[in-house]
Amino acid sequence: MESNYSKLYAGSFIVVQLITQNLEKEGITPIVKDETESARLAGFGTSTYGFQELYVHRSEQAKAEVIIKSTLEQF
Repeated sequence: MESNYSKLYAGSFIVVQLITQNLEKEGITPIVKDETESARLAGFGTSTYGFQELYVHRSEQAKAEVIIKSTLEQF
């Protein structure tokens, strides 16, 4: 099944939140996937605590990549 969303970043909760804030300032609403939280709610444990994936709609991918790169350069 083809998705209209692309995964552009995977990493720590803190970095994903910072990227999300910067994307939202530019009118891009990302989707954040958190397997840790899903596993916790289902009653399972996971070894990747605080690890999240960030997806954006393909139509916003080029603009989002520039924002993500700029954000990561701060570290």
